[in-house]
Amino acid sequence: MSLFRLCFHILPREVEISLTRDNDCDVCVLTNDAKKHLTGMTDWITGYSGLFQMTLGQGKWERKLYSTSQLFATQDSLQPYEERVSFFTKMIGALGFTGPLKYNKWKIKLAALRMYTSCVERTDYEEFFERFNMPDTLNSWFLVAQLHVWMCLVRMKQEGRTGTFMCHHIVHFMWDDVKQRGKMLGIDPSTLRRSMRSMTENFYAAIYGYDEGILSDDHVLAAALWRNLFNKNCEDPRQLELLVEYVRKQMQYLDAMNGDDLLLSGEVTWRPLVEYNAQSILRLTSPVYNDEGL
Repeated sequence: MSLFRLCFHILPREVEISLTRDNDCDVCVLTNDAKKHLTGMTDWITGYSGLFQMTLGQGKWERKLYSTSQLFATQDSLQPYEERVSFFTKMIGALGFTGPLKYNKWKIKLAALRMYTSCVERTDYEEFFERFNMPDTLNSWFLVAQLHVWMCLVRMKQEGRTGTFMCHHIVHFMWDDVKQRGKMLGIDPSTLRRSMRSMTENFYAAIYGYDEGILSDDHVLAAALWRNLFNKNCEDPRQLELLVEYVRKQMQYLDAMNGDDLLLSGEVTWRPLVEYNAQSILRLTSPVYNDEGL
């Protein structure tokens, strides 16, 4: 967006402006006819080129657009993924149907299955149980699995409607797997239904807490992990510290992965719980996938 267009969004049409240069800075000078409308006003507007500051007081009638070439940190530069969705696609979604996606739906479903499989087969559950003093039960397995599933959901939500479609199927595969594991363990059907109902409630409560924690500081994230993964039963702060570091590390690692590769392959490799070689996190491996016939 140009400087003039920014000005036109703020000023009435009858206000005349002129553009000049002052010390490598674009200056929009207002005519005296606009003073009575703008005296004493102070506003800040974020434009595409930088911070657009308007300071209008007695004897000062100008607007400057300040731009900067400073590189921002990762947390400062992240912006929500904005996907242009047509009115027709919105209507289809409102009716409960899936509109056109970036890739074939069957490819996305297959990638979702691969990603969920990565959560349950590429995670060292025994190390989690041993380090955090967790009993070797179906519920403990589910608590660790849902943490990794949540991290995948957070990453794929950044890929717009296609990523959201993939998230739905990741959760669907998770519940199917939990049900099958319960049957294999010989759990009574009525007990399994009650357990899955309780797991469902805990899952969505945990997602809410983890989302709040990942967007806040380590204290909030540690509290969410203490409530959900440890079930409020952790007296060693070093365990919480290790787990907070693990989550932050994994989220940074997932964010560095290419979104299209994740949508097509679903292949996720997890960092170890205890990082013995910190430099290895800088070397990302490109996933390999075979989708012939889809």
